[in-house]
Amino acid sequence: MRRGIAATALVAALALAATACGGDGKDAGEDTKAGGELSGTVTWWDTSNDTEKASFQKIAEAFTAKHPKVTVKYVNVPYGDAQNKVKNAFSSGSEAPDVIRADVGWVADFASLGYLDEVPAETAKKVDSEFLAQAAASGKFDGKTYAVPQVIDTLGLFYNKKMLVDAGVQPPKTLEELKTVAAAIKAKSGKAGLYLRGDDSYWFLPLIYGEGGDLVDAKTKTVTVDNAAGVKAFKTARDLVTSGAAITNATDGWTNMQTAFKSGEAAMMINGPWAVADSYAGDQFKDKSNLGVAAVPAGSVKAGAPQGGHDLAVYAGSKNRTAAHAFVEYMTSQEVQVQSAKELSLLPTRTAAYDQPDVKASEMVAFFKPAVDKAVERAWIPENGSLFEPLKLEYTKAITGASSPEEAAKAAGTEFRKILKGWN
Repeated sequence: MRRGIAATALVAALALAATACGGDGKDAGEDTKAGGELSGTVTWWDTSNDTEKASFQKIAEAFTAKHPKVTVKYVNVPYGDAQNKVKNAFSSGSEAPDVIRADVGWVADFASLGYLDEVPAETAKKVDSEFLAQAAASGKFDGKTYAVPQVIDTLGLFYNKKMLVDAGVQPPKTLEELKTVAAAIKAKSGKAGLYLRGDDSYWFLPLIYGEGGDLVDAKTKTVTVDNAAGVKAFKTARDLVTSGAAITNATDGWTNMQTAFKSGEAAMMINGPWAVADSYAGDQFKDKSNLGVAAVPAGSVKAGAPQGGHDLAVYAGSKNRTAAHAFVEYMTSQEVQVQSAKELSLLPTRTAAYDQPDVKASEMVAFFKPAVDKAVERAWIPENGSLFEPLKLEYTKAITGASSPEEAAKAAGTEFRKILKGWN
């Protein structure tokens, strides 16, 4: 539930007054320079997955080549725990990082609570002029820039080319086609057509977008998850499972999905560019050319996938803010973004990075960039991240049959209105 104004102000004040672990003992507003050089420690909490983290740690620690008197303390925080862990650290100031890798849906929330330091004016100008517009929008709150986009992404349909060829089918363009394709795959191989995550409500978004709906309408302050399109989306989720087109699991969905896809137990999955490197590690994709990616199949109205990604932001209570902002600028530089695209198939947020040879050569970037351009931009409201937990509960109930689609939609709408005070 959203905190009240008084509580928010108090927490923010405490956060700014508290001690951050990444500092070097100076006052929070004091620059950490020695002889004109940046110095001290910058602690970075990174939320990248197990396949990505080694690469990001190496890149982060290379910051010291540019600033030898700065020590980068790299900490990998599991994504599922990160939002609450970051909030707890920022609100208390105890063991708080200097820099965080925030999901794009968290930035407005953290900024509204006073936890984030505003991006320096010159950097903010570069964000507006040199970065993809939709990526830049995710780092803003109340007309100010609080985060710099690191990567941008969306969802696509990953498929095992050989399994589809053997079954004599093409990647489905609609969810109705998916049922036919899945049946052919099952008949040929005995394996599942699609693994659809049932434990993460982010995977619900293409379904509601596909029915022409959305979770909320921020312009009119209206909850829309429980309207006709929302109910249809919950029905679609359940139908994909009961029809046999998809298999799912209510727990540990990431591991189960990746294992099923990489081993050939499922011919398709819906996932994002962050899953490419891990997928290549599977037995089915020792030949990387066997991995195909297509647009998420359309619902009854259209095809739609959410805009996702991660931004880097500096803690307002950091005692080494100058070095922390320099670290963010380095980690979002074109050089680093090109390296991440080459090594991890992640999409840059800098426009000019797409002209670089290593980015142009990435087959996955070549697919996902047009998909990102068409992705549905979410409402950048402080409560954005808070909506996904109640939605997850109802999505899981609907997809597993624990609740009817109508019950799930109604319950999600009720919880949304508790979080979004005063919304219709």
